[in-house]
Amino acid sequence: MKHKTSDPGKRSTGNPDSGEDFRLNLKGDSPPSAWSEPFRALWWDARGNWESSHEIAQELPTSWGSWMHAYLHRKEGDLWNAGYWYRKAGVRERGDSLEAEFEALLKALLDADGNAF
Repeated sequence: MKHKTSDPGKRSTGNPDSGEDFRLNLKGDSPPSAWSEPFRALWWDARGNWESSHEIAQELPTSWGSWMHAYLHRKEGDLWNAGYWYRKAGVRERGDSLEAEFEALLKALLDADGNAF
């Protein structure tokens, strides 16, 4: 599936251009191959595959990757480890729902056009 961009001046990367587009691609056995690794990590998490998501997140040497890594450890209940990764990401530890944090991660990634920052 080719992804359109919502901004005609923005080049298409093959990544989803909205949360709706992301969710429409949650079918199937794996994330779209054209997606960047950060979107693939979110896809695996959304599908309930913590291990695959974690494998990707721990290899992303970016603030976003560290934030995703923190979120995943928070999700598994390892708050000490999550705290380390939040500090590494420069992100305040979250106290809201995991769903709200997932949405914040997705929004940040959409705003960055799939490039982990």
